[in-house]
Amino acid sequence: QVQLVESGGGLVQAGGSLRLSCAASGFTLGDYAVGWFRQAPGKEREGVARISSPGFISYAESVKGRFTISRDSAKNTLYLQMNSLQPEDTAVYYCNGWPPRDDYWGQGTQVTVSS
Repeated sequence: QVQLVESGGGLVQAGGSLRLSCAASGFTLGDYAVGWFRQAPGKEREGVARISSPGFISYAESVKGRFTISRDSAKNTLYLQMNSLQPEDTAVYYCNGWPPRDDYWGQGTQVTVSS
């Protein structure tokens, strides 16, 4: 059974940083394309960052240059380093396969950026 557990969210002022973690079980992150997604209030969920099995990385334009996705295969954990956070980054952040699977969604972690 696959379980993805996100953590590391919180309240931060604009310009601040956070590092999100996604611990995976029942699912080897390095074997698949995986990524981070976010859903802001009243908006649809959107993809933020993706890393393929060989390690190719891509970002949404809105976060390019500010967010960094990485993967620790030994810990089977996915990370998202978020710098220069802005109020528009406020959302619940999730990890999942890419493309995402409905049965892999976790509870997410809330990121709130104050202006």
